[in-house]
Amino acid sequence: MITKAALLKCSIEQFTQFGSKHVTLDDLANELGISKKTIYSFFKNKEDLVTSSVESLINEYKEDINRVINSKGKDPILSVIIIYQRGFEYLKYFKPSFLFGIEKYYPKANKLYTDFIEELGNSIVLDLLKKGKERGDIRKDVNVELVVKIYFFRIDNLVFKKNNLFESYSEQELFKHLVIYNLQGIISSDYSNSYFE
Repeated sequence: MITKAALLKCSIEQFTQFGSKHVTLDDLANELGISKKTIYSFFKNKEDLVTSSVESLINEYKEDINRVINSKGKDPILSVIIIYQRGFEYLKYFKPSFLFGIEKYYPKANKLYTDFIEELGNSIVLDLLKKGKERGDIRKDVNVELVVKIYFFRIDNLVFKKNNLFESYSEQELFKHLVIYNLQGIISSDYSNSYFE
């Protein structure tokens, strides 16, 4: 007997690889060897399943973020780096059609996703950079709110433009250019960590 968790796991794998619009409930039922009726016993409709899949991904990433902040919290700059490093690990498995599909066809899932992205940039990362500035790790002349808006808000949109940057560049190269090099431009001369060496 299939569990809700197993159905959700399979759905996430299928949606992120092939796009939420392209994967049908029949596809999922065939993949799992169950009837479509079984899917409906767990989820009202496809939008409910897509929304639950996005929510599950976000919750998993939030748990990672909390672990990073709890373990590296004394170094806010390092926390930002590791949070984005983990985010890149998620994004590299997404096909652009997954995010485009939820934006176009699944408004509840898209709202969950955009609310999380706003929280990540405008709350979590901004708070960490403010702490870094208070500690003297970031130069006094740097406007950290502007830094977040320019460099750390909606990195997913930049990576998944018309040409998927993950298809042209390695995850490591993208990570260095979008995160490390931008942070190197704002840190004080006294600050260092292993990513900047």
